[in-house]
Amino acid sequence: MLEIKVRHMEERDNEDLFEIYSFPAVTENTSQLPFLSSNKVASLFLYPNCYTLVAEHEGKVLGHVTLFLSDKVRDKHCGLIALAVHPKAHRKGIGRTLLLEAINQADNWVNLVRLELEVQADNLPAIALYESVGFQLEGVKRMSTFKAGRYTDLHLMARLRPDL
Repeated sequence: MLEIKVRHMEERDNEDLFEIYSFPAVTENTSQLPFLSSNKVASLFLYPNCYTLVAEHEGKVLGHVTLFLSDKVRDKHCGLIALAVHPKAHRKGIGRTLLLEAINQADNWVNLVRLELEVQADNLPAIALYESVGFQLEGVKRMSTFKAGRYTDLHLMARLRPDL
């Protein structure tokens, strides 16, 4: 496992985040198209109700987790999670570390009850990671997304705060 520092995302991180999203192995597992511009990547983190943490190793950002908070009055207890890790840093504990810190923030600081995410049904390593930190499958959106020339399913997963 790499020694990483988790911190809030800063504007200076955009170049490293652009590099992460430049890999088809990353974008194929998101709702984005391959070959995003640096402006498009930066815009992904400009939502007023999002909270992004990054994992930094030796001055380089190797991943992020973003909590998208709802501005709907009756959904303020819910948050949506987005996660991406540099392909060269896969399976080194970065995704787990980021997810655990996002859960800590959600449970202990933002007062969220429900965390949600969507994951490609064929992304088995990601599904295993999400399950290992308490997410459960709630549903399947069949033929929901178009990937590599074919329609694929998305899994809807959620984690409810265990103390409620």
